[in-house]
Amino acid sequence: MNRMVKRVLAVLLALMLCLGGALAEAGEEKTELIVFAAASMTETLTELKAVYEDKHPGVTIVYNFDSSGTLKTQIESGAECDVFISASPKQMNQLDIAADPSVNTAGLDFVLQGTRIDLLENKVALAVPEGNPKGVESYDALVEMLQSDGILLAMGNSDVPVGQYTQKIFAFYGLDEEKLAQSGVLTYGSNVKEVTTQVSEAVVDCGIIYATDAFSAKLTVVDTATPEMCGQVIYPAAVLNITKNEELARDFLAFLTSPEADAVFEAVGFSPMHD
Repeated sequence: MNRMVKRVLAVLLALMLCLGGALAEAGEEKTELIVFAAASMTETLTELKAVYEDKHPGVTIVYNFDSSGTLKTQIESGAECDVFISASPKQMNQLDIAADPSVNTAGLDFVLQGTRIDLLENKVALAVPEGNPKGVESYDALVEMLQSDGILLAMGNSDVPVGQYTQKIFAFYGLDEEKLAQSGVLTYGSNVKEVTTQVSEAVVDCGIIYATDAFSAKLTVVDTATPEMCGQVIYPAAVLNITKNEELARDFLAFLTSPEADAVFEAVGFSPMHD
């Protein structure tokens, strides 16, 4: 065999190896992990998606961000979901057979027992648009302004955790939400991102959102609610027993408790709660 033929054969072999590798890579299907998470986690979880996928090249994280109430309804209606992260224990409890029956009134059983954790804590913030045109300084000041019809406040709907925390704040101050709504001083959002947008665009004078959303939207926070006003803002997370990828779902949940993930959460104002 002469030198020219050997060179041709070597080139052909190299091409075949490259083609075979490309075909194998193209034919390799990635495993999708479906994560339902509260809208207030959009920025942090999107950042962590890139980190996790870089470490697990065969995995694609697919997020569904919305209000925890909407996500809970989608899960019980048959939506595929591997991991659920709620902005309030209530929505997780409603899917957890181990929860108090007074909360899980339908006896739903979606949480994979032994996987549920309290992942993060947030704060309920009173945020204002750029320049704070109405001069809102605190929750105490907000109460006075609401009663004098001198302000427009954005809040979450009653089925949204941030809206439920706002209702607790109203109860703490003895405010009647129905009367406030009738007087025209309230607007609503179907999730915390909608409320945040209303404040960012200055279509309202202030809004009650999470501290982390205010940070991400670069809004000014003039006050934060105490636990006495609305309780702790806890984000529980769990693998669901409908998952088709239990081992991967457990691994992703463990990743969310890693020092690397903690740093991302803490940068926007979340407080990790896990051990």
